[in-house]
Amino acid sequence: MNTRNSHIDALRGAAILCVLVLHFALAYGLKNSPLEALPGWLLRAAYQGNYGVTMFFVISGYLITSTSLRRWGDLARIDLAAFYVYRIARLLPSLLLALSIIVMLGTLDVPFFANSDGGKDLPASYFVIAIASVLTFWHNVLMQSAGYFNYCLNVYWSLSVEEMFYLLLPLSCRLLRKRHWILLLCGAAIVAGPTYRSLHADNEIYFMYGYFACFDAIAIGCLTALLAQSVRLRPRQGQLLRLLSGLALAALYVRGIGGHEVFGFTWIAVASAAFILGGTTAQAARPPRFAPLQWLGRHSYELYLFHIIVLAGMRNVVDKAGLAYAERLPWLLVFLAATALAAALVARYLSEPANAAIRRRFRRSATAAPSCVP
Repeated sequence: MNTRNSHIDALRGAAILCVLVLHFALAYGLKNSPLEALPGWLLRAAYQGNYGVTMFFVISGYLITSTSLRRWGDLARIDLAAFYVYRIARLLPSLLLALSIIVMLGTLDVPFFANSDGGKDLPASYFVIAIASVLTFWHNVLMQSAGYFNYCLNVYWSLSVEEMFYLLLPLSCRLLRKRHWILLLCGAAIVAGPTYRSLHADNEIYFMYGYFACFDAIAIGCLTALLAQSVRLRPRQGQLLRLLSGLALAALYVRGIGGHEVFGFTWIAVASAAFILGGTTAQAARPPRFAPLQWLGRHSYELYLFHIIVLAGMRNVVDKAGLAYAERLPWLLVFLAATALAAALVARYLSEPANAAIRRRFRRSATAAPSCVP
């Protein structure tokens, strides 16, 4: 049975598109191209892609919580082994491929793959600690001490935040058990977010990448899943809520991060949560809309992992100064197309079959386990 929500897929697609445009804009710029004809506020919006990451965090909090509720009935009854195996099955195969490509090319000292970003000149042996930090959920912490040191690995800070959430959520729910304690924990994370960001508003590696800088968005997503259990919106109400929250997201996005480091991410999270809540109404009878965004949403993880590898490769072909006036926009389209192709291939031939195989093997072992007990 397909349990995907097309509205959430569209929101996730918009979020990953924001991230892709941000990284292209940072690499190649948008000026000195036909894009200069766009209003200045719209060009500046291209550099606010970290808000897209916040949208991802809200979606993750919502989906993991709602899926756990649907699968086990209560957060206190989460099966720890199943939860972690399912997360490993979804995340690890394609991540290992991405890391292998980066390490292989970085060891060969290929620009934008080596540990030489931000003026650093770290040896290839530094990949040991760098890859370990990605796989053990503290790459964002490593960056707080090492700075931006590897162009490709830099973007995986958000994966460490998500993985830490995946590690802590089931443990916290099993420990706290009562829903009011879980709600209190989410409330504490929501308060801690802007508080932490206010203390580090002068350093983006802290106010954007730190655990406490991001957990408020995830907590808001978790609360949205709990709220959706008791709130039943009519289709027209859900449509209105999606419209209003979508407009709010657009306005907050255009307003930008600068000057709003403390509460800007919180408001983006709240607006994203409202959009998700509006998307929980019945939708099966409606034909799919915004199909390209929904496709991006369904492949957002592969797009996230491999877009930076594609972009690093393109920067080795031609740098920012090498693009003529008329070439920048076509080069952006090439980047988007190549990234989509890479994501589709990885999903088709690695992520999806590996995910299914690992889950299937786990279910077989879990079913067979009781028969082994004397």
